[in-house]
Amino acid sequence: MSRILLGVSGGVAAYKALELVRLATAAGHSVRVIQTPTSRRFVGTASFAAVTGAPVLVSEFERDPMRGAFPGDPQPAHEPLSHLELVANADVFVVAPATANTIARLAAGMADNLLTSAALAARCPLVLAPAMNDRMYGHPATQANLLTLRARGGVVVEPGVGRLASRGEEGVGRLAEPARLLQACEDAIAAALPAADLRGLRVLVTAGGTREPIDSVRFIGNSSSGRMGMALARAAHERGAQVIVIAANVGLHEPGGVTRRDVGTAAELGAACEREFPLCDVLLMAAAVADFAPQAPAAGKIKKGGREGLAIELEPTADVIAGLAAKRRPGQTIVGFAAEHGDRAVELAAGKLRDKGLDAVVVNDVSRPDIGFDVEDNEVTIVTAAGGNGAQPHRRHVPLASKAQVAHAILDAVKELRGEG
Repeated sequence: MSRILLGVSGGVAAYKALELVRLATAAGHSVRVIQTPTSRRFVGTASFAAVTGAPVLVSEFERDPMRGAFPGDPQPAHEPLSHLELVANADVFVVAPATANTIARLAAGMADNLLTSAALAARCPLVLAPAMNDRMYGHPATQANLLTLRARGGVVVEPGVGRLASRGEEGVGRLAEPARLLQACEDAIAAALPAADLRGLRVLVTAGGTREPIDSVRFIGNSSSGRMGMALARAAHERGAQVIVIAANVGLHEPGGVTRRDVGTAAELGAACEREFPLCDVLLMAAAVADFAPQAPAAGKIKKGGREGLAIELEPTADVIAGLAAKRRPGQTIVGFAAEHGDRAVELAAGKLRDKGLDAVVVNDVSRPDIGFDVEDNEVTIVTAAGGNGAQPHRRHVPLASKAQVAHAILDAVKELRGEG
């Protein structure tokens, strides 16, 4: 999960910024919003607060109830200056729409409202999405201002061509589509990372939970949302890896730059892994794969038909990760995941490590509601194989943190397993 600070200036295209927030939060990002006073004439602060789950700031003189923190992050004990704290916590600052007036103020280094003050204090990447009339966009002053901002390291997402706000007007100046803006933000975040330490590695991630059909409308499934798998895919991509994610019934968007394969059942997930595994260097098996499936699913919908019970014969599914481990080639690293329940969670995970021939198992105790399924945070223990002679497996505890932070801790362990740490 990355932290995106969105600055909204006063243009008709401000309504598109709501869709950018929706896409960003659906992809697992945390978003805060700064609006200029004029932008509120187009979209009210309540709309952005509703979709971000965080208060919107307009003036540098108003108190931030979250003290500069992003959703999901702890708040500082003191009352910081909002324009300093927000950008200090942000991974990227995107201004969308960026009007001609705001672009001119940013190029001049002005700090006359909260948005421009925050931009001047920002050390994170700055992404600008111009939106205005084509004559304003093409004016030499606007083009010179954009050139200045590019020279300072700003990323400009060029506007599109088409119908403009004024009736009968067409040309260049339409705000870039929200999906493109999100991609630009994710690319800027990835480019700003200090080291692409997984560059050259091919990483295969599975995410979500399989569903085994009972009939045409019912299934046996589990509560896995795919958040941990998607966090792993994002973290690996940010660190330079080539990433494929096999998503089993995942409603989240995959990170930009990641290849996605959608599957439904354990058999489909197994088949997809069989195709992709031979070419990967690292397998992160985060998906919750069903251990059993109905033996004979009904072709149609089973009718209730009175008060009689329904008996369903189950049969075991193939053990996907054990099958892949049995045919691995030299140099491949395989990490399993175990959602266990109760005091013996780590002990049970160590058994899976040994029995399935894995390099590591990441275990979390799903009896705890704060780190179970479909929550933002996680706390895990990474169990790795030890060196022979009956030595006990190594255990590394990762304290409660966001799933993005946990994902990076897991990738750090993968690097050590591969002798690259």
